Amino acid sequence: MLFRNAMFRSISAVGRLIHLWLMLFILVSLQCGQENTTPEPEKELQLGADLSYVNEMEDCGVQYRENGVVRDPFNIFADNGCNLVRLRLWHSPSWYDTLNQGRRYSDFQDVRKSIQRARSAGMQVLLDFHLSDTWADPGRQLVPAAWEPVVDNLPVLEDSVYQYVFQTLTSLYNDGLLPEMVQVGNETNREILLSPQANAAGGPINWDRNGPLFNAAISAVREVEKNTGAVIKVALHVADPSKARNLMVGFWTAGVQDFDIIGLSYYWAWHKPVGITQTGSVIADLRAQYPGKDVMIVETACIWTTASNDSANNILNEVHPDYAPASPENQRRWLADLTREVKKRGGLGVIYWEPAWVTSPCRTSWGQGSHQENAAFFDFDTNVLPDGGMGWYGGSY
Repeated sequence: MLFRNAMFRSISAVGRLIHLWLMLFILVSLQCGQENTTPEPEKELQLGADLSYVNEMEDCGVQYRENGVVRDPFNIFADNGCNLVRLRLWHSPSWYDTLNQGRRYSDFQDVRKSIQRARSAGMQVLLDFHLSDTWADPGRQLVPAAWEPVVDNLPVLEDSVYQYVFQTLTSLYNDGLLPEMVQVGNETNREILLSPQANAAGGPINWDRNGPLFNAAISAVREVEKNTGAVIKVALHVADPSKARNLMVGFWTAGVQDFDIIGLSYYWAWHKPVGITQTGSVIADLRAQYPGKDVMIVETACIWTTASNDSANNILNEVHPDYAPASPENQRRWLADLTREVKKRGGLGVIYWEPAWVTSPCRTSWGQGSHQENAAFFDFDTNVLPDGGMGWYGGSY
């Protein structure tokens, strides 16, 4: 009997001990669950503008107006709520030498001037390295002429890219103009830094070459971070949301993984039938597939009229049927709906491409004037459009 009572007391003590450990396990599990479900802090929504053409437009005689008053265009955008300026950088755009006054734009000195203007207006900067002397896009990725002799020597070409990015950013840092974001390549749906012959031939991306070239540029950015203590977000950039998933698999598999932002171009006229909702789904998928990476629309535009104000053919001429007819109000509504979808899907923001590219007496390589004055945020008298896209910056999202 004494043995049985002692045995029961022993079992009871063990039971209490098991019960205590069970309660502690449940408590710790609940605490861990609560920590895991804490929402990440909301990031500031980036609403930006690519203002690469502004210096050229002003040299061509353009005056930007708001409510009929001539104002600095960078201040116009900042005062309306734009918080990020995107600027393209070409290596040596010598083709400008035969146009207009022979001045070059989107080279280092021009970009430096634009960064100063953006900073003075209180806006951050995304510097877009085209890694070319001219427009880089899904159909054209031409190596700068200075690097063409080494285009087939991968180690030397990698070093050329590294030194170019490193020296550019170091020089900007020394001037107090280091950008917050850097974009490696522009609409890189195909292999970058191609010879004219290889570019014309087309063909699939050789990731054994493409990957190291991207990583060379990214390594240069990281070295500048290390040397300066600054934080620079690195963005990749591809065009067309419907192609983004496959292209990002290519980057990742090739070892291009040390980036911060997946940048997308999305234009209804060129990427239809992809709509705003489908674009949002792509953003959500990319964020899930690549945890810790942000996704951002770094190029988009919407026309406010189908009319033209010069002899340069306009590159955008249609709107989504739900936002027809083209009007300033529908331009703003389309941008607002796109931004809400981007934010809902966890995207970082939206940048409008060249909202200040208005008509001027100057010429491009293809005609006199602007190829996008019908999608700018200014009317044909260079006054901010009432109820147009400029008001998108101050919307509630």
